[in-house]
Order: sequence, then structure tokens, then C-alpha cells
Amino acid sequence: MTLLPIIHNLLATNLDMAENNIRIISPQVFSGVPNLDTLDLSKNKLDDESFSQNPLSNLTFLKKLNLDGNQFTSIPALPPSLEELRMNNNKLSALSPHCFKDLMNLLNLELEKNTLHEGNVSPQAFRPLERLLELQLDNNRFRSLPLGLPPSLQKLEMNGNLVEEVTEEALRGCVHLGVLELSHNLLHEQGIATHAWTRFKSLEALDLSYNKFTSVPMNLPRLHKLNLQHNNISHIAAFTFRHMRSSLQSLCLSHNALSNEGMDRVSFVGTYRSLGELLLDNNRLGEVPRCVRQFKNLQVLRLDNNQIRLVRQWGVCHPRNSGSSLTSIHLENNLLDVERIPPNAFSCLTDAQGLVLYPQQRLSHDR
Repeated sequence: MTLLPIIHNLLATNLDMAENNIRIISPQVFSGVPNLDTLDLSKNKLDDESFSQNPLSNLTFLKKLNLDGNQFTSIPALPPSLEELRMNNNKLSALSPHCFKDLMNLLNLELEKNTLHEGNVSPQAFRPLERLLELQLDNNRFRSLPLGLPPSLQKLEMNGNLVEEVTEEALRGCVHLGVLELSHNLLHEQGIATHAWTRFKSLEALDLSYNKFTSVPMNLPRLHKLNLQHNNISHIAAFTFRHMRSSLQSLCLSHNALSNEGMDRVSFVGTYRSLGELLLDNNRLGEVPRCVRQFKNLQVLRLDNNQIRLVRQWGVCHPRNSGSSLTSIHLENNLLDVERIPPNAFSCLTDAQGLVLYPQQRLSHDR
């Protein structure tokens, strides 16, 4: 189907025309379905010319519009009633100052897999989006965060870009931001402005995985969840997490370059009472970090795929730490002689099935 037919159904609220070859939409095509709530036109051949005569103008109740997988280079004229707009995998090359004019009801905007970057996105582009909660800009060409983000924003996804820096100005007004995802970028600790996100009181989850960090960045906001896996982190400075004041619940440092020497005695101060999940697998640890037994509410501990040869008698569990909540410990794929582990090393584990010790990288008789 290359031409969308005129449909007459006053009761229709949902129309799915995805995966066709529609190229042309006449102005009258939706005149017979004025009560549409949801319209899916994804994976067609639509472009700027297809919407040149504003074919959606009479759809005054339309809330969800899917234009994924078409050939738009700019945002077309759209009904003000929209709450969700998807334009992933198009050819969007610019967001002009007035491209979202009248879309003050929009809550969710997805613009993944386009060719957007900070140079072709106007700082005024998002200004009309006074109620926007979620913005997805994954897999574009941003080197920095766009300016003029809506103050209402609660979730921002910019995974798979070329982001090298986070400035103070970019997120200054985003006081309600709760989730920020910046994985698969080019970020390093020098690219984070000192006060880039320290003023945030709502930010709960920060994803900085698959970047270029060599140490855990300082001046992080108070978070519940921090993901730093797949970087090249070899160092955690003293008191890095002190300011979090018992807020951090999940810390992922998997697939880095951490050794015991790279962690200071007080590196994790500020997390001992709150942290429930600590993931240190796939690093370069030679023994169980001495800080482990300091955690009061830790439930999940991942230390697998390191170079650990030694588990001290009180290295994980200490007799003075009563009321343990530890349910899962992974120590497989290390260099342990399991038979030499002290018998009470894991006595605080609440579930014996939560202990994983096998396989090891080599057998004890090879030592």
C-alpha cells in the first residue's frame, strides 16, 4: 500500500497502518476517523512532503503518534493534543526554534537514531514542551547535552552518542530529573563540570557505563543507583561517596581495572549503611576488599572473574556484625583453592545456595 485510503469510522480510536509503503497522505484521509486516540504510521515511506498539507489537523483527540522508521528530516505539523510522539529512526537533521510549537501537552518524546547534535538543535526547540517527562535521544551525534531542556523533564536518555562533556549549563534547570542515561559515550572524569549535577535533589539513577572513565568521578549527586560498568576505572579516591549520606543502594563497577591498591581504606565511606548491591566482577582484585565487611545492609556481592587467591577468615563476615542481610556472593572464576577457605568465612550468608564458588580458573593441584 502506497496511498492511505480514506476511512470512515466514527467509533475508531486506534488505527495501525505500520509496515506499508505509504508515501502520500491527502488532507482528507482522516476526516472519517475524527476520534482517533492512537495512530501508528511507522515503517512506511513518509517524508516532509507527505505531511506538507497538515493531514492530522482534524485529529483533535490524538494522543499517541508513531512515525518511527520513515524519512522525515524535520518535525511536521502535529495536533496539540499529542501526549506521545515517536520519531525514531528517521533522518531528522535539525530541531528549529518552533518545531514543537503548540505541543504543550507532550509527555513522551522519542527521537532515537537520527542525525541530531548540539549544533543543529536550537536552545529554544524544547521551550513549548512544558509538560515533557521523558526525552529519548539515543544513537544520535551529540558531543554535549543539548541546551534548553524542559524543567519538567524526569528522564533523559542519551545512550550511544559521542558525548564528551557535561556542562553546568546543560542541566541547570532540570530540577525534576530522576533518571539520566549516558552509556556508550566518550565521557571521562575531566569532562564533567564540577557542579554539573550536584544541585539535583531528584536524580536517583545515573548510567555512565561504557565510557572512558579511569576513576570514579567526584562530585556525584546523591543517587540510589550508579552504573559505571565497562569503563577503565582503576582508582576510587578516598571519600568519593561520603556526600551521598546513606542514599546509594546499587553500585555497579563490573568490567573495569580495579585492583586492591586502587581502593582506599575509606573509598566507600557514605555507603556502608545503604548499599544493597555491590558489583565488582570482572576486575583485577587479588583478594576480597577489606571494606566488604563494613557494609551493614549488603545483599548482593559480585566478585567473580577477578584474580582473587585469598579469602581471609573475617574478610566477608565478621562475628560482631549481627543481623546480616547478605543473600548472594559470587566468587567463581578466580584463583581460589576452595578447600583452604576458612570454614566460617561465609557464616553471615542468609542463604547457603547464594554462595557460588565454582568453577575456579585453575585447580588447586596446579598451584
